[in-house]
Amino acid sequence: MLAKSNWFQKRKYGGWGLSPKTWQGWVYISAFISVLILFNSLTFWSNQARIIFLIVWMAVLGFDVIKIMITLKKDELETRNEAIAERNASWIMVFVLTAGILYEIILSGLNEDFRVNIFLIMALVLGLVTKTLTYLFLEKK
Repeated sequence: MLAKSNWFQKRKYGGWGLSPKTWQGWVYISAFISVLILFNSLTFWSNQARIIFLIVWMAVLGFDVIKIMITLKKDELETRNEAIAERNASWIMVFVLTAGILYEIILSGLNEDFRVNIFLIMALVLGLVTKTLTYLFLEKK
């Protein structure tokens, strides 16, 4: 869309996403943030216009980042290391989400008011569905 993938590199040590690799990447990020700040600092826009702009602006950025991440060049070692790191991170997240759900179940049982955060359950269920669909897709290749 707007940015070129050679302006960025995958973030390896500080989470997920991209890091600027060249001055063009830094300019791209600065421009995106500057437009966002400028639009929100102008007082004649209504709150509804600001929300709509924010949604559209973040959608453009989101699609652009996804495009960049898909087109980034990686060698076999980088691909393997990324897969192992993602697997390990996923296992830790599943463990913490499961512990959080069990904690809420026990706590709500003791208070005799059964409640569990639906987002925690959705995260586990959607992760399971994603894993299953990925395996099915990859086995058919």
